[in-house]
Amino acid sequence: MTPDWRPSPNFGARKDGATPELIVLHYTAMESCDAACRTLCNPDNEVSAHYLIRKDGQVIQMVDERARAWHAGAGTWQGRGDVNSRSIGIELSNTGFTPFSAPLFDNLELLLRGIMTRWEIPASAVIAHSDFAPGRKIDPGRRFDWQRLARQGLAIWPAQLEPADADLAHFTSAAIAFGYPEDVDPETLLESFRLRFNPAAEGPVTTRDVAMAEALAREFGIDRTAAGA
Repeated sequence: MTPDWRPSPNFGARKDGATPELIVLHYTAMESCDAACRTLCNPDNEVSAHYLIRKDGQVIQMVDERARAWHAGAGTWQGRGDVNSRSIGIELSNTGFTPFSAPLFDNLELLLRGIMTRWEIPASAVIAHSDFAPGRKIDPGRRFDWQRLARQGLAIWPAQLEPADADLAHFTSAAIAFGYPEDVDPETLLESFRLRFNPAAEGPVTTRDVAMAEALAREFGIDRTAAGA
């Protein structure tokens, strides 16, 4: 895949010698991809991403992968901040209220395979903007098909669910052990988790919410002390 280059001036050096270890997926929340591209390339806006994918599948690159794009903002994942320095950001042309187009998704998969190979990024490190910024961000939202990516080894999905009680404290503990931020109230954390893993759920925490969070923590959680949290 050869992306179209539309350079953005909104980037800098990755801090403390960091290299990409995460891939963050966003949606533009705009009707027009061209308008999103102008926004991401406008120096007055101080925002950018490494890539933008149009609904027709065209891939636009705005920042070199080795540089630090300004797409993540505040938040932490698995006990660590400065997500911009540790990630590659991909914007998807979508309002957040409609399905993602087939050409867009096809080329997202191709792009992910290349990035993950170049930087040795595992499927567990492909995350949503909403994952590390609960309550502040909701993209790529409930319409995004994470299970499709997981089936191809391009993201993860909880497997081997075990019986669980519908207990909010148990859910919160497991979600944090998986990687979600600690400084978020439990209801906001649940809402963010459901955006990605249980989008049809509403109301109080369910046994499925807890079982999914616990499965993710068992398989993909990290030692936060070792991570420097």
